[in-house]
Amino acid sequence: MSGRVRIPALVAVLALLLLPLAGTATAADGPTVELSDSQAGTGGSVTVSGSGWRPHTLLMMLICGRATPSRGVIGGTNSCANGDGRAVTTDAKGGFGKKLPVAEPPVPCPCVVHVATVTGAKADADAVLQVAGHAVEPLPAEPSGGRLSILTDTRLEGSSGLLTWFGAPPSRTLVLTVGNVGSSAVKNPVFQVGTSHGVFAPQWDEQQWRGTLGPGKKARIRLPVELAAGAHGDYTVSLKYGGKVLAEQPWGVGRPWGVTLFWILVCLVVPAAVFRVGMAVVDRVRPRGTGGAARGRGPRPSRSAWRLPRFGTPDGAPTPSSTLPWFTPDSDPGTAAGRLSAPHDDSPTSPTTPTTKGPT
Repeated sequence: MSGRVRIPALVAVLALLLLPLAGTATAADGPTVELSDSQAGTGGSVTVSGSGWRPHTLLMMLICGRATPSRGVIGGTNSCANGDGRAVTTDAKGGFGKKLPVAEPPVPCPCVVHVATVTGAKADADAVLQVAGHAVEPLPAEPSGGRLSILTDTRLEGSSGLLTWFGAPPSRTLVLTVGNVGSSAVKNPVFQVGTSHGVFAPQWDEQQWRGTLGPGKKARIRLPVELAAGAHGDYTVSLKYGGKVLAEQPWGVGRPWGVTLFWILVCLVVPAAVFRVGMAVVDRVRPRGTGGAARGRGPRPSRSAWRLPRFGTPDGAPTPSSTLPWFTPDSDPGTAAGRLSAPHDDSPTSPTTPTTKGPT
């Protein structure tokens, strides 16, 4: 009986020990931001520290007005002191710490220190800051109608074709699931889809989704996205609804190498065509030969014209045309055309009469 009582007691003790650890892990989920001071004046600074961020991630710290941690920055980055912001990179554990100069935002407080990721998956966090001496006004009332919220991560569907490789506008489809967290239905909501390249501001394009989303309902949204012709590099696709950015998705666009190949071929083919045309014009304007000569050529000189004159020979004297020792002037192939045999005696044959001398 005592053994049966000890087992439930042991389980209860273990549950009490593990409960604080489980609460700490849950609280640590997601990025957090803390300030060294909750109030500071213009010209001063506060130390901003954070944890739970992705390792080695670039963050931007801004002081924004008309914002609370629960509602976020209502006017977007237009409500922030962008000129006095600071960038910071998280360490290997996802933490950071850096001083931020205090500046008055362009809109009244309540104010927050807004920290958000610059690249990669979107993540942000806010911490309340009272800017001494800055005007404070109540926030605008929340709309009592329907409100849309992102339920799943956004993604871009589609691929580039052959025409895109030759400079056609790249296009994708932004796919996401939204839910109505308001108290009334949302009919035919109008979204703003923006594309930005590098540090440039997004260019927004309004797109309307046809349909009605009741309270507590969700729907899958598909919105087309298209870039300019020849676009390449790292782009960011943003989705805005009701003046608030709901999602951001990176998009890496490849270079249109077909355009480069086209210009290389043009640089090779055009000079070759011009050269061929020029050669044809020269062949037509060149003077032609007469007397049975070939087209476009003059009369061919005779074989005797190619012989070089001999210097140092008196006029009228025969000029030997061969310097070979076994050729004589009479048997030179140059003087006797057609003779190809070895040299021989051409004198008339006569019997050889031996001459005898008698005794004197």
